[in-house]
Amino acid sequence: MLFSCKGEVQQELSETTERVSIDEIEEGIKAFIADQTEKNGGVFPVKDKNHDLKMKLVRVHTEYLSNLGPQSHFACVDLVDESGDVYDVDFFMEGEPGGMDVTSTTVHKLNGKPFYSWKQNKEDKTWFRLALEQSNNNLLGVVEGQDEFEFYYTAQLPQLEGPARMWIPIAESDEFQEIQLLESSVPKSAKRIKDANYGNTLFFIELGTENSGEEISLTYSVKRKEKGPYNAPLPDKSLYLASTKLMPTGGRFEEIAKEELGDKINEPHLIQARVLYDYIIDNMRYMKFGDYGKGDSNYACDSKTGNCTEFHSFFISLARSVGIPARFAIGASIPSDRNEGGIDGYHCWAEFYADGKWWPVDISEGNKYTALATYYFGRHPANRIELSRGRDLMLTPGPQAGAINFLAYPYLEIDGKEVKVNSHFSFQRKGES
Repeated sequence: MLFSCKGEVQQELSETTERVSIDEIEEGIKAFIADQTEKNGGVFPVKDKNHDLKMKLVRVHTEYLSNLGPQSHFACVDLVDESGDVYDVDFFMEGEPGGMDVTSTTVHKLNGKPFYSWKQNKEDKTWFRLALEQSNNNLLGVVEGQDEFEFYYTAQLPQLEGPARMWIPIAESDEFQEIQLLESSVPKSAKRIKDANYGNTLFFIELGTENSGEEISLTYSVKRKEKGPYNAPLPDKSLYLASTKLMPTGGRFEEIAKEELGDKINEPHLIQARVLYDYIIDNMRYMKFGDYGKGDSNYACDSKTGNCTEFHSFFISLARSVGIPARFAIGASIPSDRNEGGIDGYHCWAEFYADGKWWPVDISEGNKYTALATYYFGRHPANRIELSRGRDLMLTPGPQAGAINFLAYPYLEIDGKEVKVNSHFSFQRKGES
């Protein structure tokens, strides 16, 4: 196939023409970007009729590299601008390996949402760009921009035969979520404590037989913004490069990460993180069976299955093993396709640190909805609430068993052992009834 100057693609001129290899096309576009980045003070300029951007390379889509004809080639590249938005840019190149010139550059997608698509003419088999009037991710679970809702957190205590202790996370405001605790129904013994490492606030509650069967409830008003990459100082490496009980680093995690990175081991952390993100998406299946739900990186590595905890724990183990700071958070995802009702349990996600920013990722959602894989690399939608951060939470007072793995549902301890609590999340959007 060959693109005409009008942006159409014509059939290949000759099946016998010697083709440039895909590796050579990749090297050509990477060399072009590197050269232009050096000439422009460390950023790659992208200009078309609608955009004037200063970018950095995230990855080259090797699956889309192609020959269009003699000395004519196509490349699709992910680049990130200074604000953290990820753009999918189409490049058209001409020339031989080592001397390719870019003849056309167009911005195809923003955070996974296309501005146009390609369509083939049935009669002459040429291809042309088809503008998209609207691209909306709402039906795939994403609310962009801002969301407002009330979030209802309830837990039913079991029959208690003696003393017990309980820890419950309390959602708090930050740069991306504005939280008000409207109502709380907790035993009189409840007091607030904090964990020293991650700054989570919790209710610590001492219980007795008189609390048997009580319902604990928290009602929040939440105003949440869509989360993108955000500036932050260099994180504490003793926390965000360290092993935890179920998220070890080094060993086989270092071996896997280095094998996947290959010659990208010397690339910036942003590029490396995308390689590891894609590796998890390509090699894991979202399946709830076996010993899932603990966020055990070894289980994820062995079974290649799990829920959101396994996806993000595996990613964090890989990232930390090659020096990329990464962290874990947990809360709930609010349905986008209705305005009230129950929520199917907790949801967790991760962030990694690169280029002076924390970058949100949601790999299990990117795995379930491949159309949003680019969106979830650097974005968390507005329709969620974060309840706590971190792993191996060290608390005073804390459980006899030691650190809490992570905290979304209440942690109830009886005779030194964790006992599951019947918990339920629900919501109602503001302005809806």
